[in-house]
Amino acid sequence: MDRDNILLTPGPLTTTLRTKLAMLKDWGSWDADFNALTARVRAGLLAILNAQESHAVVPLQGSGTFSVEAAIATVVPRDGHLLVLDNGAYCKRMGRVASLMGRRTTIASRAEDAPIEPADVERLLAADSSITHVGLIHCETGTGIVNPLPEIAAICERLGRGLIVDAMSSFGALPIDARALRFDALVAASGKCLEGVPGMGFVFIRHEVLAACAGNSHSLAMDLHDQHTYMARTGQWRFTPPTHVVAALAAAMDQYEEEGGQPARLARYTGNFDTLVGGMAALGFQTFLAPEHLSPIIVTFLAPDDARYDFKAFYAGAKARGFMLYPGKLTEVETFRVGCIGAIGRAQMQQAVDAVAHTLREMGVAPARTVRAHGGTMA
Repeated sequence: MDRDNILLTPGPLTTTLRTKLAMLKDWGSWDADFNALTARVRAGLLAILNAQESHAVVPLQGSGTFSVEAAIATVVPRDGHLLVLDNGAYCKRMGRVASLMGRRTTIASRAEDAPIEPADVERLLAADSSITHVGLIHCETGTGIVNPLPEIAAICERLGRGLIVDAMSSFGALPIDARALRFDALVAASGKCLEGVPGMGFVFIRHEVLAACAGNSHSLAMDLHDQHTYMARTGQWRFTPPTHVVAALAAAMDQYEEEGGQPARLARYTGNFDTLVGGMAALGFQTFLAPEHLSPIIVTFLAPDDARYDFKAFYAGAKARGFMLYPGKLTEVETFRVGCIGAIGRAQMQQAVDAVAHTLREMGVAPARTVRAHGGTMA
């Protein structure tokens, strides 16, 4: 095969040659040119959210999970109480992160095949006045389900609670406007819908919230208040920055704007999604989520109910044909996931469906439909 494997994953994902080439230059971490590059990236990120007036954006080295931990540690006081709205694997990870850093944490769980119900959130907040903050995953990458961010933000604002949003898989593709909804912090990363490479997260924090965050963090490296203060004063990162990742993200963001920004990115991903779901349905696959809950970010499919099916063999067969899939994140039913994001279009997605069909024939497997689980009330 004369091309790299196409990554049908929720990050890392397939990038353009232009983005890859941006990493061929070495940068001095304190050099004025690199400081200017960092400033340009930060300004561009704020513009995507229309958050120039309301928020600061603080970049951080590491995976997106590093920035989720940093956001909670910085924004939630040590005597705060975080309510994590849980309908998937990454929600559970947020709850574990908060608990490990010693923050009082309540996890409100719901079935993985249903979005969070705003009425449940309002009931939980009304019943416990000690809850200071709410943690929400916008698009739960374990299943692809999208939770109702505007409605939950409105409840938190009305009841005077802080809101921390993990928008890792939605930022840049699904519409989020800081002028229309209030959040204390929103977390995203370089290697998702902006189509950069992994290695850098960033957290948008409301100005008035950030000003009160000094001393909250339990960590030196993950203290976003200190990171912001130092960067505002010097233009530099406190510790060695991921220079090549920043350069790749700058190139990716240039392409994002040239494509047409968030509406155009969502339109392309929706085309990928339509090709994928239609093609997989024709092969006999059923999605884990009901059709009304699917999103154009990542789709979870039920594994074939066939004794000859083995994910490792299935993965190897698809990879041999140029496509890398993702294992499932569910515990009660076997699934696999296919991402719709990255520098790909309908043609590559149709090729991926064809690769799945060839692999199944090679394995002697026929997909069979399986009955879905049903959602329930949070508890």
